Amino acid sequence: MLAQYLSYEFIALFMFITMLAMMFTGQRVFGAIGFVAVISALLVWGNGAIEMPYTATWKLFKWYPMLTLPLFIYMGFMISESGIASDLYKMFHVFFGGIKGGLAIGTMFMMVGISAMNGLSVAGMAIGATIALPEMLKRNYDKRMITGVVQAGSSLGILIPPSVVMVLYGMIARQPVSKLWLAGLLPGLLMATLFIIYIYVRCRLQPELGPVLSKKERDIPLKEKIKLLTAGIIPFVIFMSMTGLFLMGIASLVECSAVGALLATLASIYKKRFTRKVLDTTLRKTLGVSCMFMWIILAALCFGAVFDGLGAARAIETLFIERWHLTPWGVLIMMQLSYIFMGMFLDDTAMLVIVAPLYVPLIISLGFDPIWYGVLYTITCQIAYMTPPFGYNLFLMRAMAPKEITLSDIYRSITPFLLVMLLALILVMVFPQIATYLPNKYL
Repeated sequence: MLAQYLSYEFIALFMFITMLAMMFTGQRVFGAIGFVAVISALLVWGNGAIEMPYTATWKLFKWYPMLTLPLFIYMGFMISESGIASDLYKMFHVFFGGIKGGLAIGTMFMMVGISAMNGLSVAGMAIGATIALPEMLKRNYDKRMITGVVQAGSSLGILIPPSVVMVLYGMIARQPVSKLWLAGLLPGLLMATLFIIYIYVRCRLQPELGPVLSKKERDIPLKEKIKLLTAGIIPFVIFMSMTGLFLMGIASLVECSAVGALLATLASIYKKRFTRKVLDTTLRKTLGVSCMFMWIILAALCFGAVFDGLGAARAIETLFIERWHLTPWGVLIMMQLSYIFMGMFLDDTAMLVIVAPLYVPLIISLGFDPIWYGVLYTITCQIAYMTPPFGYNLFLMRAMAPKEITLSDIYRSITPFLLVMLLALILVMVFPQIATYLPNKYL
């Protein structure tokens, strides 16, 4: 067998390089990860390794919290397809239109609201690209700035609760999801605030980037304004009911996700928008995204099992500490840099399931808080998604954006927002209390 002739360290490195090479050829993420894992297991351990995919499958099926994924995803798509998100944008459109860059600021507020109801960055980007971008382009907003606004705002979906990525991290790192959700809240709001400050200051300095809405568009009857305010009540009720029941211990995580899905459906019925077409589209998109997550997790579990069997976790610890003589903070920074590199090729789920089983035990052994580290991982993933030239979100935006926005525009739009996100990451690293205060105080 292969292990007789090659060191385990070389095999682990070869697996990783082969997986990245397959992704460069355009293979599906789950296909590349799963294929490399299964072939490597067979070459290293022989026919007995054929049971590894089978074991990983049953491990996945027995993860009770996995039930939350389709429910949270359904909730987000129901809110989007039924037009509740569109109503939210109209509210911000009117109330912030009188400020320079007001529509961009309103878009960021909308993204925070969508994040608090969805937990995924993809849905937030889809809503921003289809609802907000055309409206801002129509009103002569700078296309590069607003493209960056939508991308940066959509990234909040995996940080502000109920974050699906936090649920996955909690399962893999064996940390309480309730603590992770609370830990992500203040950093998420901090990042959103920094984005808004940047937009406001830049549009004050360069008013042509975000012109004020015409008085005709802003002058609507008081009755209409009050009606628009109700658009923000529904998302608030959904968010508070869902997370409140969970944090108070009344409902479990799965029950909480079911409450969110039910309330999103009831909201669409209340708005008289619950049609067969809305339900069909929501279910189809939910099935597609849920299956994508399941396949990636299944493949990554196989990959992680082989990596673990080769002793990769111990090898990484030996490399960082014994050979490179890095301090604990040096190890942490190296981990963050590796996430940024991998984020150019992988999505957050693939990265999490492959690397977290290797990094989390090392983080704990170095004395760092795994809850705090979960927030750092999530912020770093957001930065990696939008780092040219291969950032995952850059190509998603290109697929969703209007035709007049080119890939060059997308690359140039994201640079200032990446710097803002880097500032937020540094602040959370230097002041861990930003992430740990709420979970330590209330849980």
